[in-house]
Amino acid sequence: MTGHFVEVGAGVHVLREPLLDVNVTLVVGDGAALLVDTLSTAAQATALATAVRAVTPHPWTLVNTHHHFDHCFGNATLAADPPRPVYAHPLTAEWLRDRPDELRRLAYEEMHTEQPALAAELTRTPLLAPTHTVHTETTLDVGGRRVVLHHPGRGHTAGDLVVHVPDADVLVAGDLVEQSGPPAFEESYPLQWPEAVAALLRLTGPATAIVPGHGDLVDAAFVQAQHDQLAGLAWLIRAGHTAGAPPERVAAEAPFGARAALVAARRGYAELDGTA
Repeated sequence: MTGHFVEVGAGVHVLREPLLDVNVTLVVGDGAALLVDTLSTAAQATALATAVRAVTPHPWTLVNTHHHFDHCFGNATLAADPPRPVYAHPLTAEWLRDRPDELRRLAYEEMHTEQPALAAELTRTPLLAPTHTVHTETTLDVGGRRVVLHHPGRGHTAGDLVVHVPDADVLVAGDLVEQSGPPAFEESYPLQWPEAVAALLRLTGPATAIVPGHGDLVDAAFVQAQHDQLAGLAWLIRAGHTAGAPPERVAAEAPFGARAALVAARRGYAELDGTA
């Protein structure tokens, strides 16, 4: 079961999908709506559409914050019939357009041990590529409301987008910010991630409601603290690489726990070696 939307700012609603703790954000304007992320499967997306209709009858435009399955595999269900605009970074669009089989395979490999039923469903999920790309920044008119889509730089992936709703003081951060667990570093750029979060923070104030990719809403103080951890991790990676230390030694001293930090250290070393 997908759940229901809760209003977190004027005309901005968040649904928290319980299986993977993913957040979906709905912005409602005058005669139009914007839906940020589309969950993992056709069944989840169908339930999500029902939850949207409990809030608004308006047609929606979609945004994908990045290409990972739990944020975009519902595109085909929510935007194919009738066709609806889907916005994403060009690299997210490339993954979904040119590498759908690889995306399904990676999703299956990630989920088959802990969630075998979900993993099997992911292999059968039709994918739909975004129709509009955002290289740096695009402003949308959502029923008279100004909504800004912004690429703050490489971080969780190479193609993260954040969504800013200034009149409600809400910022949707995607997986650049995590609350329910440590950041996921498997396809990340840990040396550049701190600057991406710093760019995100420049869009916020003390009272801004920030929607992380997973977990509870957070504020700018939480994001600042996570930025500082990411910056400390990047420093450790650079120092370890310069000293010729193995990534395991960096991970032993790093924040976020040894498992996540080891993935981060290996990715950071690949950045420094020019292979990431």
